Amino acid sequence: MSDFTQGLDKMQPAEQTHCLGILPNQLAATSDSDKLYSLLTDYNFIEAKLSASGVQALIEDYDLATIPDIITSDQKADKLKLIQEAIRLSAHILAKDQTQLATQLIARLMPFEIPEIQELLAQAKQQKQPWLRPLTPSFTPPGGRLLRTLTGHTDWVQAVAIAPDGKRAVSASSDHTLKLWHLETGSELCTLKGHLTYVNAVAITPDGTKIISGSWDNTIKIWNLETGTEILTFAGDTFAVEAVAVTPDGKRVISGSWDGSIKVWNLSTGAVIFNFKGHSSFVQSVAVTPDSKRLISGSGDNSIKVWNLEIGKELFTLTGHEDWVKAVAVTPDGKQIISGSYDGTVQVWSLSEKKQLFRLGKHSSFVQAVAISPDGKRVISASGDKTLKVWNLETKQELFTFTNHIAPVNAVAVTPDGKRIVSGSSDKTLKVWHLEIGKENLSFAGHDDWVNAVAVTADGTKVISGSGDNSIKVWNLKNGQELLTIPGHQDWVKAIAITADSKRVVSGSGDKTVKVWDLETGQEIFNFTGHTDWVNSVAVTPDGTMAISGSGDKTIKVWSLETGEEILTFSGHADGIKAVAVTPDGKRVISASGDKTLKVWSLGKEKNIVANLWNLAVKNLIFTLKGHESFVNAVAVTTDGKWAISGGREKNLKVWDLSSRKETFTLGGHADAVTSVATVGNKAISVSDDNTLKVWDLLSRKVVASFRGDSALKACAIAPDGVTIVAAEASGQVHFLRLEEGIGQ
Repeated sequence: MSDFTQGLDKMQPAEQTHCLGILPNQLAATSDSDKLYSLLTDYNFIEAKLSASGVQALIEDYDLATIPDIITSDQKADKLKLIQEAIRLSAHILAKDQTQLATQLIARLMPFEIPEIQELLAQAKQQKQPWLRPLTPSFTPPGGRLLRTLTGHTDWVQAVAIAPDGKRAVSASSDHTLKLWHLETGSELCTLKGHLTYVNAVAITPDGTKIISGSWDNTIKIWNLETGTEILTFAGDTFAVEAVAVTPDGKRVISGSWDGSIKVWNLSTGAVIFNFKGHSSFVQSVAVTPDSKRLISGSGDNSIKVWNLEIGKELFTLTGHEDWVKAVAVTPDGKQIISGSYDGTVQVWSLSEKKQLFRLGKHSSFVQAVAISPDGKRVISASGDKTLKVWNLETKQELFTFTNHIAPVNAVAVTPDGKRIVSGSSDKTLKVWHLEIGKENLSFAGHDDWVNAVAVTADGTKVISGSGDNSIKVWNLKNGQELLTIPGHQDWVKAIAITADSKRVVSGSGDKTVKVWDLETGQEIFNFTGHTDWVNSVAVTPDGTMAISGSGDKTIKVWSLETGEEILTFSGHADGIKAVAVTPDGKRVISASGDKTLKVWSLGKEKNIVANLWNLAVKNLIFTLKGHESFVNAVAVTTDGKWAISGGREKNLKVWDLSSRKETFTLGGHADAVTSVATVGNKAISVSDDNTLKVWDLLSRKVVASFRGDSALKACAIAPDGVTIVAAEASGQVHFLRLEEGIGQ
């Protein structure tokens, strides 16, 4: 055994972490690769290294260890790479919250029946503090084409460009900024601030020294790529800029504008060389041939135009798309144009023959961007259908589809070596993908759109979810298996409630209806109509006799689950109803509204003439709770009926005493709007657009445990056992979690 390995044996995990961040030739000094392998498959070591050095240093340790001279066994190297990939896929989450390491490893590696992996996960479950353990593999696992996710923008990513060195990328966003990223580490190098509104376009000069950006603030800015400082602004002779490009000779900048014009600028001086006018609508994309002699433009007039950049004239027009031409690119040999359109198609055109050659294929929504691999053999298209597709330009076949973004994909670029692509989306993220290696990303059961609502049956056996894909799904709570899909609404399913006997499901939808379903068969029992806007929330009385619905039409309706008739309508809110809850005694309804208030209503179950007369006089309104500063999105009532808990846009939860009709205390900790709240016993759970779920102890007023999703969490529910929790993402994923007390408790 080498001195290096003997030294590691004597160290604690936290000390050992400092010994792996060393040079490969030092690692090679050890003849005992088994010791190194055991460290990198040991959860305690991984956790200590993450804590001591950060996620990127941890990832790099696996790079060092899998050098052939270090870990000589291919099988061992493959297992280490699997762990490394899982950590890399989780990097954007771990960078914000290192306590999510166990959750992330379990949720990503659970499917791999490899002894070392399963032993690692067994160690990960031995947490000292309370935590949320995944019951199902609900995150993207390693082995697919997704490499990592880059987060930091606060609005849509509109464009992306990759530097000639292939190591850095620049993104442009509707948050008015550009960001420079290191693709190997995933780190944000700097943010470029200066534009006054949306930044729609970005390009990098061929020498890799300058960034060109175009914005709706009517300017084009030139930035130093190394320092992120602004060098020059082109303004005063343009309109809202939709597209930019740089000629391959690096001397000129091309811009396409909302006013339909295309300008050619001298990059050094900012002088306008040409001003092309020929399109009858906005210019959305521009590209230049490799010889810098011709310019191609795509427009909202559904056409593609080709221009001579030497004499400043239009050469010809290509027509064939049936909607806006959103994207154009030129093949490396300069012979063909690739275009993407709002008609959903990707088309290929001949520059020499001035005609359409063929259609590569079609997305199910508009095409936002196209890119071509450096070898000219593959085309990548990005679409509003949330996918990227890769096409073989020679065989005209679709090769594969990338599915991990949760909103329209607006941008795509290919690294100079042709091995990776970078995409940007309206989900505010960039993603880095393997283009040549990896399998199709495994996808676990979920919805195809936002999951807006979840509920758990009273018997604790099933979960019901409702989604923007218009469907309702029934899941086995124990193993997360899908049992049934109910397609019945004509618009988003916004709300779900279950009767206490666990036999019926009530759903509310964007189609303005409330439906009642048989949970076993999926058959529709009732279809309640009467609302004039989206039904955002539903609840059921404990005795199962009434359903309550809250709508964007500012009303709450009470329906009989026995006769299918409308019983009552409550009016009084000044804005749409976001959530409703029923008190445990079944006598009152609490509504949360966009008007910043909660209202408490009587369901008229008092066996008292005076109370009935009073309800008639006040239209069943008992009292109003004021204190929120913005929309109230969620409300729940504690099991004992004493407190109501509400959350909204201002990020905090408010706890109200229903007897004194006053705010008792506030729970602060979320970084974005609270989207859903649930309670059981002395616990409350909340989810937020900040991607987190928090478990609160209402007596200590502290967070007991937390969970971080891959995207905004839109709904949550807790089972009667008080420890099984369901959280639903904007991605369509449903997470099944268990609150573990921790071995130190």
